[in-house]
Amino acid sequence: MKTIETTEMELEAIWSEYKAEATTKARETLIIHYSPLVKYVAGRVAAGLPQNVEQADLVSYGMFGLIDAIDKFEPDRGFKFETYAISRIKGAILDELRSIDWVPRSVRSKARQIERAYSKLEAKHRKPPSDQELADELDWTADQLQTALSQISQLGLAALDEILVMGGDRGESITLGDTIADTSTHGPLGAYEHNETRRLLAESINSLPEREKIVLTLYYYENLTLQEIGQVLGVTESRVCQIHTKSVIHLRSRFAAFDR
Repeated sequence: MKTIETTEMELEAIWSEYKAEATTKARETLIIHYSPLVKYVAGRVAAGLPQNVEQADLVSYGMFGLIDAIDKFEPDRGFKFETYAISRIKGAILDELRSIDWVPRSVRSKARQIERAYSKLEAKHRKPPSDQELADELDWTADQLQTALSQISQLGLAALDEILVMGGDRGESITLGDTIADTSTHGPLGAYEHNETRRLLAESINSLPEREKIVLTLYYYENLTLQEIGQVLGVTESRVCQIHTKSVIHLRSRFAAFDR
């Protein structure tokens, strides 16, 4: 990702000016400098959405997240702005997509069915269920399960930014994305809950089958595309989508159990 030519010292000075005086010029300069982040995040979100969703629309949604991040960012806290902003940009895009509510009810229903079955089987056997075990519990064929996972992944239902639990000392939602980036927690209770969520996330990821763990790591931490991950694993891009969806459903079911 490239930005306009601005040195680190110049950028620090611009941040200082904006936080001290909130000048329009400094704000616009920061927006322009960091705007490539929006295109980057929109591209990654678009990869899991139907083709009729325009990436240009996602960029426009994400710009609101970038502006919000610039307004709320606290440079003195010592966190990188890029890390903080990516979470806010993703959140703004997903919030807008959810408000449109273009997801068929049948697909939402399948997602809930799979999540409930996953939770039941994991509680019973103390390990993540296989695809066949999951299909048997749902009384589906293996092909029906894979088709459902593909439908869910294509509609972007299983993103890391989906709400996992309610938490924080102000009652805000906690997402998997929030556990990676700075959440600007307030007070000892907020810091404790944030750290506890990170611990539970690490524990849940470590409990995943090896292939699911690899997909999450390569996609969310190494920033590989689904196609690139498929090349690494020697499977198709659509199969990577299915593995990703199943792994996130697993994490959501684990967090739901923790919350209960």
